[in-house]
Amino acid sequence: MAFNSLIDKLFGKNDKSPKTVAKDRLKLVLMHDRADIPAPVMELIRQDIIAVLRKHLELDEDDIHINLAREDNDVALVANIPIRRVKAEAPGGG
Repeated sequence: MAFNSLIDKLFGKNDKSPKTVAKDRLKLVLMHDRADIPAPVMELIRQDIIAVLRKHLELDEDDIHINLAREDNDVALVANIPIRRVKAEAPGGG
């Protein structure tokens, strides 16, 4: 499967029948297993990424998707994080 096709499927650019959703979830579970990143660790990574971004951005947290994508022997962390707006910076850069 081409990397772009996998990304399209992960982010809903193809049909989303219950069969397709189940198949995509299974693929994600397998990718997590192959990357040796346990699900609880992936959740901690997700929370850390969101916490850092929240400092500077207002996020649409209902539509955040952070997953692993795999092509051949490469594994990538793929994040789709909708940004509502950039927060105003405090004087002095803090």
